[in-house]
Amino acid sequence: MSESQLWQDVDDYFTAHLAPDDDALAAALRDSEAAGLPQIAVTASQGKLLQLLAEIQGARHILEIGTLGGYSTIRLARALPADGRLISLEYSPKHAEVAVRNIARAGLDKLVEVRVGPALESLPRLADENPPPFDLVFIDADKANNPHYVEWALKLTRTGSLIVVDNVVRGGRVADPDDTAPDVRGTRAALELIGSHPRLSGTAVQTVGGKGYDGFALARVLA
Repeated sequence: MSESQLWQDVDDYFTAHLAPDDDALAAALRDSEAAGLPQIAVTASQGKLLQLLAEIQGARHILEIGTLGGYSTIRLARALPADGRLISLEYSPKHAEVAVRNIARAGLDKLVEVRVGPALESLPRLADENPPPFDLVFIDADKANNPHYVEWALKLTRTGSLIVVDNVVRGGRVADPDDTAPDVRGTRAALELIGSHPRLSGTAVQTVGGKGYDGFALARVLA
């Protein structure tokens, strides 16, 4: 058995016992694939982890940067109370259209708002609205802009908020000093920002699974 098949088998075992997709989640993946969206949504176990983190936070307000087809959005929104709010920023109108349908089918459209456009344009407009501080920010968009997204997350959160950055391992490329691709440079810059910023305490975790070798960073806002 190959290493990648072993990772997939373990992922399947975890998913079956701890994070099975229900009808709404399965339909979100199916419709995203049918619409031609890239198959880069978080795995079932990772989605359940996001939901648990939001529940542990007692999150009432969540910001997501990068909606794709809404799979992670559904997981996060399920952690919210009835008067909670999730704002998800998506660059692609096509992706957003699919996500909005998926979110509505999951019965979460009253909690979730998907805003379309480049996140670095949407974020200043959001800040101008002076929203309540976000309890959790999930960053899963274009990796080159990760440090900018972390900086905006700091502006829009409070002491004790949690910032989660996805896909920080890049198949191990993050540690290769000769790799200067924009996604790797952006990821390194975000990690170095988390490590050096006086208002953040963070770590990163490597993961393996059905989607290969990657990982995520977690940062808690200190003040």
